[in-house]
Amino acid sequence: MANPVINARASSIADLKDMTDARVALGRFGAGAPTKAAQAFLLDHARAREAVWSSVDQEVLQRQLLDLELDAVVVESLAGDRSQYVRRPDLGRKLSAASLARLEAIRHRDEGFDVVIIVADGLSASAVDINAAAVVGALADRLRRHGLSLAPVVIASQARVALSDPVGEALAAKTAIMLIGERPGLSAADSLGAYVTYSPQSDTPDSRRNCVSNIREGGLPIAAAADQIIELVIAMRMTGISGVGLKDAVAKLETTA
Repeated sequence: MANPVINARASSIADLKDMTDARVALGRFGAGAPTKAAQAFLLDHARAREAVWSSVDQEVLQRQLLDLELDAVVVESLAGDRSQYVRRPDLGRKLSAASLARLEAIRHRDEGFDVVIIVADGLSASAVDINAAAVVGALADRLRRHGLSLAPVVIASQARVALSDPVGEALAAKTAIMLIGERPGLSAADSLGAYVTYSPQSDTPDSRRNCVSNIREGGLPIAAAADQIIELVIAMRMTGISGVGLKDAVAKLETTA
């Protein structure tokens, strides 16, 4: 006769495995994990390391943006190579002098932009290679519908999130959207994050950013992510605020409308 307690427990474990990519209910072989689970762990660990230490294929990304009829400009942080980038996060937040001059030359041709999108390698080149062009395309379509001007897309190497501040400042952009490879985990190495900042300026605190994360297949779909990001951009333009105070500012506007 079947044991209803054991059956219910097995059913709940199966449901949990369907709900998450995390390592749950792997089973065991003696005192260790089954061979399949151990090999899967090693493979995912290798993918995570590769995501961190690989470089974004900028030529492919530029071609993809060109197909979307979007101009692009390439910039670099002060981190000279990947090893320095990993060891010195502070250098990844600052533009090189040549990159700053490149952006200021673009600004001199225009009075400024409503939005600048920065695509940065961050801690996962895989996330950028797989997801970035599609996200940029979805955002560009939505920005056009709202009548917002878009700066040339900035492709940044050895970049941290805060690099969006000097980029936005140099281009006189009202809002900066940083699309960046998120730190890979053992369940996903291709997750893209979006950090949105209103009135970006050097030394902007992280508390003035809003984040939409886990953009990838198996995570937050690209269309849904683009909708959320545009909602943030519109809310920031209405309130003049981004970050932790945005939600309260929007609520205040709604109550006084």
